[in-house]
Amino acid sequence: MANQLILDRLVGVHSRFVEVGRLIGEPDIINDMARYIKLNKEYKDLEPIAEAFNKYKLILENITSSKELLAVEKDEEMREMAKEEIDKLIKEGDKMEEEIKILLLPKDPEDAKNAIVEIRAGSGGDEASIFAGDLFRMYSKFCEFQGWKVEVTGLTEGTAGGYKEIVFDVSGKDVYGILKYESGVHRVQRVPKTETQGRVHTSAATVAVLPEADDFDVELKDADIRRDTFCASGPGGQSVNTTYSAIRLTHIPSGLVVICQDQKSQIKNTEKAMKELRTRLYNLEYQKYMDKISSKRKTMVSTGDRSAKIRTYNYPQGRITDHRIGYTVYNLPVFMDGNILELIEQLGVAENAERLKESGID
Repeated sequence: MANQLILDRLVGVHSRFVEVGRLIGEPDIINDMARYIKLNKEYKDLEPIAEAFNKYKLILENITSSKELLAVEKDEEMREMAKEEIDKLIKEGDKMEEEIKILLLPKDPEDAKNAIVEIRAGSGGDEASIFAGDLFRMYSKFCEFQGWKVEVTGLTEGTAGGYKEIVFDVSGKDVYGILKYESGVHRVQRVPKTETQGRVHTSAATVAVLPEADDFDVELKDADIRRDTFCASGPGGQSVNTTYSAIRLTHIPSGLVVICQDQKSQIKNTEKAMKELRTRLYNLEYQKYMDKISSKRKTMVSTGDRSAKIRTYNYPQGRITDHRIGYTVYNLPVFMDGNILELIEQLGVAENAERLKESGID
């Protein structure tokens, strides 16, 4: 109990919390919108740690006063009550300490962001496209359970169903921090609909989850962007397919190309395409960070490493296995219906354990 290293860090965090609270009210900060938003976010991030510090400090003070009482008290009944109180407070303090260790871990600033998710069919032909469609349905259901909003920005349908590729935005609370564990290769083992002899085939689809860039994260200059319009293809009705509503943005310095064609309005497609372009540019830099941590933590896959196999979906056995943490469950139908939070939480626990070792406060 009363880990001095934790106490020292808590004192430092609390001091910063007080300082940020003061800065937010200063006129020059209010007039600098980018800095004001950044400080507001920092204040909200520090607030639960500051609250935990106050609770932890109160527990330690109560333990000290109970021990002082025990040292001078002669009445046996009162001494027994004091001992029970000390034992209870120590247990509360130990529990609080474990919670504080997690709170003190540096937060990935991207965790609170919305996300852009890409699912692409890999090896396995038509079956891979069908599986990509199954994954999209799984994530759509999960997002619905979380109260998140899903918007498809682009897709290419598979010849036998599903998608060769589908890209969608997810917006809500802490979207990227939860979905980031899904990046990598998802492998499926099952009998395809096209298989006549009942043989089990192995197919795959790749998932990439990118934190959506805020307006302040990337500055886009009009001179650096080439805009092209064209008629949308695929489903959407006559008004979509016969008007020049689809948008192709090319970022000239980087060569990045983004296409959006799911809206009837050219203006709306442009807005979505700009958001995706900003995110992709932001992730060129963010990938360096992901490459660094993915080499240290088995729970995370670099955004550039789409060859890393993270999970197998075995239909004959009704089994899902996450290879990063060796976690296996036998509830595949329920899992594919969007009930994936339990596994994501297990990945979060594993990552926090690795981060605690890195931090030196464990």
